[in-house]
Amino acid sequence: MSDLLSLAYPWIKAFHIMAVISWMAALFYLPRLLVHHTESVGLTGDTHQLFSMMEYKLAHVIMGPAMLATWAFGLCLVFTPGIVDWSMIWPWTKALSVIAMSGFHIWLERSVARTGRGEATVSGRQYRIANEVPTLLMIVIVLSVVVKF
Repeated sequence: MSDLLSLAYPWIKAFHIMAVISWMAALFYLPRLLVHHTESVGLTGDTHQLFSMMEYKLAHVIMGPAMLATWAFGLCLVFTPGIVDWSMIWPWTKALSVIAMSGFHIWLERSVARTGRGEATVSGRQYRIANEVPTLLMIVIVLSVVVKF
């Protein structure tokens, strides 16, 4: 690696890790908010408005920017020469899992919008089940990067 890249690499990696932590925290918490919103609060009234605002801010002020930062710093790492050996399986399993995580993110944003409009089509039980998706994907991602199978 060049001298400049050698200096920048640990900073990019650190910001990538911080972005991932922020994104994952939001991905874990937002489905729980939606569970309580659909089961306990209902889709009308002042408490509905409060939950809608909390869900919207979590999705658009924290989760969205965290995902974009995760992708930006992650792509910087991927394109750093000598870091990723694409002949191995792990970068492909990680890439597919991150794409799936992004798809889950988009699904959550759409769920927030529907619930905010009072048009929830997903039950609390279904949100509970969906809440396991980021956990499973995180396991695959971490094992891929650390074990490098």
